[in-house]
Order: sequence, then structure tokens, then C-alpha cells
Amino acid sequence: MDTSPTSLFDSYEQDFEQIVASIRDKLDADSPTQPGEQRKAALRRVEMELDEADEMVAQMEIELQGMPQSIKPPYVQRAKSCKSTLASLKSRARSLHAAAQRASLLSSASDTAGSPFRDSSDELGDGAGARNGDRTRLLKGTQVLEDGSRRLVDAQRVALETEEQGADILTDLRRQREQIENSRNTLQTADSAIDRASGTLKRMIRRMYQQRVVIALIIAVLLILIGVILWEKLS
Repeated sequence: MDTSPTSLFDSYEQDFEQIVASIRDKLDADSPTQPGEQRKAALRRVEMELDEADEMVAQMEIELQGMPQSIKPPYVQRAKSCKSTLASLKSRARSLHAAAQRASLLSSASDTAGSPFRDSSDELGDGAGARNGDRTRLLKGTQVLEDGSRRLVDAQRVALETEEQGADILTDLRRQREQIENSRNTLQTADSAIDRASGTLKRMIRRMYQQRVVIALIIAVLLILIGVILWEKLS
């Protein structure tokens, strides 16, 4: 297992590149001729992958905080490049999403202003009836546009709420990561203190044995001196 300070950054960057490639494939495959529901489903998948790519960028920024300053600058540039790429893809996805919404609204308006209104206009022979039919179609079209605008506002609100929830989750993850790093630093400090205490105890034991040897030598010398003195007196 690679334990270098840049291994996680490289892993997140690889995941980001894979997600970006998938997003580009879906965006390049987008076409106004696609069925409405199929096109919307593809754009929803693009939005989900954009959220994943955004999370990868956030993780890369977290990894940058723990890198040594000597190797950090090139990785900062790589993270900025990823953010720029993500911003471009988000802008493109928003444009395609707006185009899809407009196409859906125009299709709904066309369906609403279809044959029933043309039939009623044909049945009316005078100009007033035609004007009433036009007014009715305009009112129906305006109502459809208002409904579409409300749906767009609701979709934007949901997107903002989702983005806020994602930001809260990322904040919690950063906080938990900091707590884990602090715990790891505390454990490392405790290990260092235990190592120092173990070394101190070993030195104390060694000195105790040295003192015992010295005391034994002193006692032996005293016994020898006592024996010599007694031998001289007795002799």
C-alpha cells in the first residue's frame, strides 16, 4: 500500500478524470432530437456525476492541507485545473439543461395549441371568433410557460438545497478528518513519551545494578581489610 503524502491526491485525481470523461461522453451525445424523457434522464445522470466530481475536488483540497510545502505547489496547480474543468462542465450542463427545458415547454405549448383550437377556429366564420380563438391559445400558452417557470424555480430550489446538504456533509467529513488527525498526533506524542519513559527506566535499572556492584566491591574490600587487621593482631 502506497503511504506517500501524495498517494490519496493522485487517487482522487484519477477518479476525477474518469468521472469527467463519462460526463463529456454524455454531454457530447446530447442531441435535441433525443426523446424528452431520455434526454432528461441523461442530464440527471450528468448532474449526479458532477456532484461526484465536485466531491473529488473537495477531497483533493483536503489532501493539499497535509502535504509538505516543498512538494505542494504543482499539486495546487493540478487542483486548480480540475476546478476549472469542473466549472466548464457545469456551465455546459446548465446550458443543455436550459435548452432541454425550453424544448419541453415548446413541445407542451405546441400540444396545447393543437387541433381542438384549430377546429374551433374553423367553425367560427367571423373575425371575432378567430380573435377569441387566438386569445384562448395565447392564454393557454402563457399558462404553460408559467407552469414551466414554476417547475424551473422548484428545480433550482431543490438543486440549491442539495448543494447545501452536500456542503454540510463535506464540512462534517473535514471535521471528522481533523479529529482523526488530532487523535493520531496525540497517539504519536504518547508513543514518544512512552519511549522516553522506557529509556529512562532502563537507565535507572542499569545504574541500580552498577550501584549494587560498587557496594559489593566496597563490602568485599572492607571484609578483606578487617581480615588483614585481625590476622595481624592475632599473629
